Parts: sequence; C-alpha cells; structure tokens
Amino acid sequence: MPLSARELHQRGVDAANSRRFGRARRALATASARAGDDADLRARIDGTMAYVLAQTGEPGEAERLSREALARPGLHADTVAVLDGQLGTLLMHGGRLDEADQALTRAIDALDEDSIERANLLMSRSIVGMQRHRLDDCTADLRSAIAVYETLGEEEPLAEARHNLGYAALLGGDLVAALKLMTASRPTLAATSDLAAAISDLDRAEVLRDAGLTTEAEALLDEVATRFGTQRMRQARGEAEFHLARSLLRHDAAAAERTAARAARRFAALGSDGWSARAEAVRLEASLRAHPERAVDAAAFARTERALTAGGFRTEATALGLTSRLVGEGRMPRLTDDAPTPLRLRAHEVQAVRAAKAGKDAAALRAAAHGLDLLTAWQQSFGALDLQASVAMHGTELMFTGLGAAARTRDPGVLFEWSERARHLSQQVAPVRPPHDADLAADLAELRMLRADLAGSDWTADARVRALRDRVRDRQWSSTGAGAHRGRLDLATTRARLDDETAVLAYVYTGTDLLCTVVTAAGASIVELPWPRIRAALDGLRADLDVAALTHGGPMAATVGRSLDERLRALDESLFAPARAAAPQASRLALTIPGILGGIPWAMLPGLSGIPFTIATSVSRLLEDRAPRRRARAGFAAGPRVARAGEEVRTAASAWGTAEVFAGEEARVDAITELAGRTDVLHIAAHGRHAVDNPLFSGFELVDGTLFGYDVDLIPRPPDTVVLSACELGRSSVRWGEEALGMTRVWLHAGTRCVIAAPVVVADDVACELLAALHLRLAGGDAPAVALAAASESTGLRAPFHCHGDGF
Repeated sequence: MPLSARELHQRGVDAANSRRFGRARRALATASARAGDDADLRARIDGTMAYVLAQTGEPGEAERLSREALARPGLHADTVAVLDGQLGTLLMHGGRLDEADQALTRAIDALDEDSIERANLLMSRSIVGMQRHRLDDCTADLRSAIAVYETLGEEEPLAEARHNLGYAALLGGDLVAALKLMTASRPTLAATSDLAAAISDLDRAEVLRDAGLTTEAEALLDEVATRFGTQRMRQARGEAEFHLARSLLRHDAAAAERTAARAARRFAALGSDGWSARAEAVRLEASLRAHPERAVDAAAFARTERALTAGGFRTEATALGLTSRLVGEGRMPRLTDDAPTPLRLRAHEVQAVRAAKAGKDAAALRAAAHGLDLLTAWQQSFGALDLQASVAMHGTELMFTGLGAAARTRDPGVLFEWSERARHLSQQVAPVRPPHDADLAADLAELRMLRADLAGSDWTADARVRALRDRVRDRQWSSTGAGAHRGRLDLATTRARLDDETAVLAYVYTGTDLLCTVVTAAGASIVELPWPRIRAALDGLRADLDVAALTHGGPMAATVGRSLDERLRALDESLFAPARAAAPQASRLALTIPGILGGIPWAMLPGLSGIPFTIATSVSRLLEDRAPRRRARAGFAAGPRVARAGEEVRTAASAWGTAEVFAGEEARVDAITELAGRTDVLHIAAHGRHAVDNPLFSGFELVDGTLFGYDVDLIPRPPDTVVLSACELGRSSVRWGEEALGMTRVWLHAGTRCVIAAPVVVADDVACELLAALHLRLAGGDAPAVALAAASESTGLRAPFHCHGDGF
C-alpha cells in the first residue's frame, strides 16, 4: 500500500533534519502530488521544501515558496505559525536578522509552549541572538528548547541545542565551556549524518581559531568546506570559507583576502546579502593588511558597514568601523560594556596604533596597556598553558605597538615594563593542577601505541590520532583551573631585589628593531643592537649546529666548524657583547628573550664562556620566589637507541650516591612519571622531538613510547630541577609574536624551577661527559647555572645546554 501524503511529508521532514536533502526532495515531491485538497498539509509540505531548497543553494526560490504558502487562505493557526517559523529560519540563513527575528517571534508566540515545533523555532531564534550578540536572549531560548527536548526524550535536537549553547559560550569568551559542550554533543550529531558532523566541526573550528590554534582550525575548515561542496550546500560552504578567511586574517592577509572574496561572491549569487556583507568586511580588512601601500576605498568601507547594520550584524559593523579608523579620521565607535572581548581588544588596538602614528607615544602606551589588561582578565578564566599562550593572538598587535612606543621613549623603566609585559603575557595566571585523570592517562597511552605503529609516516594525519589528540587537549583545557594572578615587577623593585653580582639583560624585539635593557642594582640603561647583522647571523645557524653535532672528523668537520664559529662570533659581537659592556662587573646574568631569539645556543657564544647565566621566563618570575632549592633526591632515566645514554645516566648518578636509575625495559613512561614525582633532580637521556604545530605533543622516547608534554600534568609534584639530555627539547615554537612554547615551558608551567636543555642536536659523547660533570657540581650544592658553567670550564666542552627558568 503506497504511503499517504502525510506519511511522505514526515519522511521528508526526517530526511531534511538528518541533512539527507536528496531523499527529502523526492519524498516531498511525491507528498505534494498526493496532498489533494488538504490546504494545511500542502502548505506544510511547501514549507519543508522551502527549507530544503534554501539548504541546497536556492534561497530565492525557497523564500518565494514560503511566502506563497503563507498567503493561502483558510490555513489553521498552527500551520501559519509553522510557516512563519520556516520563513524566519530562511531569513536568518540569508543574514536578514531583524526580519528573521520578527517572523520567528510571531511563530513562537502562536505555538504550544511544550511543543517540539516551538522548541525548534527557539533554536532558530537563538542563532539570530548569537549573530546579533544578544547572548542573554540567545541562552534563554536555548535553555527553553533544551527543557522541551529533555521532556520529550528527543536526543538529536537536544545534542544540537547543547552544541549551540557551547557556541554561545564561545561568543561570550568562555572557550573552555564552548569546547566542552561541543565535544560532548558531537558523537550524537555525527551519528545523525556526515553533514551534521560537518556543521558541528564548523563551529568547533571557530573555537580553535579564537583560541589561537589557527593551523588546526584552518585544516578543519578546509575539510568542512569540501564536504559542504560535495553536497552542493553552497550557503554552508560559503560560511566555512568566511570563517577560514577570518582565521587567515591574523597571519596570511593575502590568502584571507582571496578566500573572503570567494565567499562574498558565493553569497551574492545566492542572494544572501547579509552574509555577503560579512565576507566583504573580512576582505576589506585583509586588503588593508596585505596592501598597506594602497589607497583605502573609504566608500567601500562605509557601504559595507551600512549593509552589516541593515542586516542586523551590528557587532561586525562596529568592528569594520574600528578598522576603517586605522587609516581614516573620525571619532571611534562607542562600545557597550557587554561588547565581545575581541571587539573591545580591537578598539584598544586601533586607539594605540592611531596614537603611535600621530607621534603620541604616551597615549599609545596607555591604550595598549589597557587592552593587554583586558586580555589578562580574559586569560584568568584559563589554566591550561597552551590556551593561555595561544589566546595571546588577540594581543599581538597591542604588544608590538606598545613595545615600539616604549622603545621610542628611550626610558629604561618604560622599556623594562613592556619587556616584562611581553615575557609575562602567557604566565600571568598560575594554574590549579588537576587531580590525576585516569581517562587522560589512557588516551595518552593509546597515542603512544599509535605513534609507534605509525613510525615512519606522518602520524598526526591519522584520523585516530587526530581524535585522540583533540580529546586529550579538551580534557586538559577543562580540567586545569586558573589560580592566582601573578604580578609584574617594575624597574625600581627589580633593582632593589638584585644582588651586586647579578645583571639582567632584557632583550626586546619591536617587530623592526632589537634593543636590550640592562639592569643592575646600581642602575639601568638601554642598548640598541644591530638587528640586520644579527638576523643575517641567525640565517643558517640551526643547520650549522645540527651538521656540526653530527659530523665527526675529516675536512667536512673543519669546514662546518669554521662556519659555525663565524656565526657564533658574529652573534657574540652584535648581540651579547654590547649588552655585556653595560654591566661589566656582573659575575652572573639573567636573560629574558623574545621568541625570535629562542633558537640561539647562548652557552656557545664566546663571551658567555664560564659565566653562569639563566634564560628566565620573566624577571618577575625569577625574583618572586627565592626559596631554598630541593636537591635531596635524584633520579635518572635512559631511553632506547641512544648510544651512550646508559653510560651517561650511570656516570651522572654516581655523583649522588643514592640516586635511582631506570634503563632498558625499566625506563617506561609510567615509571618515569612516578620517578619525577618523588625526586628533586630528574635527568632524562633520550631521543627528543619538538612538535612545531602542537608543542605539548613534544616529548622524549622511552622504551614503551613517547612521554608527551601533556604527561607532565599528571605528575603531582614536579622536580625542582630537570635535565633534558634530549635533542631539540630546549626548542620552542613561536605562536604569536612573542609567545614561545615548548617542552621546557611545559615543565616550568607545571612548577619545575629550572630546566636544563638544548635547542638543537648535541653529540652523545659531549652530552655524556658534560652532564656528568654538571651533576658533580649539583650534588655538591652549586646552583644549576653555576654548575653548568663550571662543568663546561672543567671539561673544555662547548655545548648548547643552558638553564631555563631560575638557574640561580
């Protein structure tokens, strides 16, 4: 017996809700042919078909069909309400937010409070609230819808509503809650259809983008856009391209301009004027960044700003207005106190840049400082290291504008303050360490097995690895709380706390120039450094270091050695010697450095030979806690396939007498993390790898796999001093401007006071001999920086090991 028109309509509704639009169209077409004289049923069929048409790239025809259905006489009030709701949803997707809100509200007010139809329309109206940034209204609609879905046991729409609640959290700046809600909802949505999973991933990519994880966000957006394109969902594909352009804006303006232009054309062809204006706004800002030499099309800015306002996108209209003020005159747009944090940061950024261009450096410093204080307040909701570091993306322009203005003052106090701001940006919030998480430990163990199984290939491209990687990060974000706010020291307090033997060399990179504020107890001065010469010496330095470490004997070794010596001598003369000359009496040095200088093997510079020094995360952190060092218990571990690792740890351990040593089959991840929790000095000799795109997946190889940066968070009481005799683990990735993140920072963030590591490859025999001598000094009571300098002097070995954190 053939299905009735009503049954076919329901089949079409179910298929449309599952994003199976081809199946929905076929069912609805047959239903329409069988509807007969039932005006209400025919109108509902047409309303559902309108939704399908809009989703598959025919919004004009969809709106025509909806309005035609609404105009039919004699319809039941419930049918009119459903059609009003469907029209409102169409208008919402087209970016006509004010009209959409009116139609949806008419429908919601006419429907039964506990009906699923009303709950569905509350969902649509919540999206209008999101896009208008009326988050209280949006959240209220979502919670009302959730209550209905829970009562009716509707799992799929419930998951979607909770996902959207996560999106509202994203717009409110709560990235942790956003990711948690979206992650919890995704399995249910993914089980519905591939397209439902793609829509979930589109929103998840926005969280990653706002968190500064643009590499992952952009890969996900590319993938999602392709999936939408395959299904001929042109509106959804354009939305993915729009968000991709927004992500590219911060680091590849030319690509952002191309992508936004493509999205704008796609929306224009669909008649989605509001979305076309949104994409055009991104294109205009990208063009401004990519082509600063071009004349600004003020008329295009004004036209697009008006279009955004007309469509109801008032927050984005304000943002574009701020961008236009970067190059034009006129008063700054006024922001409300509840404006989104990124928008308020942008306002401070524009004020700072305008003041700097006008030669008003004091005003530029005030605006930049206010913006960074706002960013700090936002960061106080995060405890996870990678999230704190990545979200610094939103302060990059503010920081460089402030550093440039501070440099122009030629005031040591001002430049020191801004140097500390730059060094302190991702460590102002002390983490609250989570309790041991068995699920996190299990996920990391599975990742270790997958990495071993996929050896020799790009293991990060594997779908299982990506899913586990995302789950590990989500757990760590949500479980690591934020503790106390760490203050910064000013120049006067720093000088008062320094002893007569110590000098601070605070290097500052403004984006164009390199300077150093030299601070001692007796005074402070600014040293200008020849950045072009330093940059030339840095080019090729890493390659020379790697080749020198791996080349033993013969003419090649002599050639590489001479090249490396020349580079190190040039760096010493241009980078270190001028700063050292400003503090000739100091017998030990504390360096703070921008990310751009992070790969320098400071211990190999001729001028630093025999001088105890440490690379501090910031001067404020270095001087905030001068408690006695813990050094009663030492532990050692040797990983596989390192020629002299066993010899290295046994020789070094002999300096301590009662040290624990793990080698061979004993050197397993669980054993070493337990060892780390009960020792004061931990030494690991193993192969190390630095993960550039995701530094918290850096680690070193043990017999059962890699001990990742995330594993460090499972150590309840990290050692006072950690020695990483593992190539590359002193390296850091520069995320945004000044933010450097790597394995050393992971240990320091967890509470370790000093990490001794190398940023490049170190020959096994050099590491073995030098670090054995280091432990003789550490066991004898020397501070790490003093012990390392003395070990280098006594052995005559020059290696790139240096202290990070507090080496004194």
